[in-house]
Amino acid sequence: MLLPPAIVLTAGLGTRLAPITQLVAKPAVPVGGRALVVRVLKWLSGHGVTDAILNLHHLPHTVTGIVGDGTACGLRVRYSWEPVILGSAGGPRLALSLLPGYTEPVLIVNGDTLTDLDLGALQRAHADNVADGALVTLAAIPNPRPDHYNGLEVDAAGRVVGVRPKGNADGTWHFIGVQMAAPSVFADLPLGQPAETISGVYRDLITNRPGAVRVFRSNASFLDVGTPTDYLDAVWTLAPAPAHPGVCIEPGAGDDDVPEVLGPRARFDRCVVWRGGAVGADAVLTRCVVLSDAVVPSGTVAVDRVFT
Repeated sequence: MLLPPAIVLTAGLGTRLAPITQLVAKPAVPVGGRALVVRVLKWLSGHGVTDAILNLHHLPHTVTGIVGDGTACGLRVRYSWEPVILGSAGGPRLALSLLPGYTEPVLIVNGDTLTDLDLGALQRAHADNVADGALVTLAAIPNPRPDHYNGLEVDAAGRVVGVRPKGNADGTWHFIGVQMAAPSVFADLPLGQPAETISGVYRDLITNRPGAVRVFRSNASFLDVGTPTDYLDAVWTLAPAPAHPGVCIEPGAGDDDVPEVLGPRARFDRCVVWRGGAVGADAVLTRCVVLSDAVVPSGTVAVDRVFT
């Protein structure tokens, strides 16, 4: 069974990851030597996806400059430009206009999703769900942080019956940003108008057509890159062993021919320095991110800080 085209959502502002996302779009942020979006596209192509559409809005050149036509990632990439951010439902609605006449389920993936989810298994589960009246299948894992994430309430048959807010989400399931959906779900949305899935279109489906939204239960790995702290955790999970104790060097968004400068006696604990950044002598940094072209003065002592 061939995997369908993928719509990869890469248009968002990434506000929770600021100030990192003031320099590059969130999908262009380097994680362990590869941009987030490159990791996503290579994961898709590794499962047999051959065609992807990326939506664009915030700092689009930082995404297109990395991805190009997708050849380096092993698949064909086209782009859907959003003059205004259209959201998790409005974005797919516009992107589907690049697939005229396409009526089969489409794969929709968040551009910052880091997971080893088995897409073939998701596709098979969705086919079974469609046979039972479903329109959407959301990949979900047991909610790892119910204090931090909203949660999907799911019945014994895998039907989503509600969404519980964080802080009250014990025993729920966490949507990891990978789904299969019928294009018809988005067909009635006004083209070019913002709309959301979980808090909008899918909420209405759950209410008006029980069983239309289901989950594919999984124990797949999932890394959140929502905040600078999450970003550091992701880098330190995926990056190879660092050459310098306590600090990972990332390609960054600047001139990769300009080496990073780590001053003498500078000390690091779980930090990331983008190539082109510089750290002065005797600096002591803990859980810090130093972006391209940023200069950390000598003797600086900092904890949980992003240098821009």
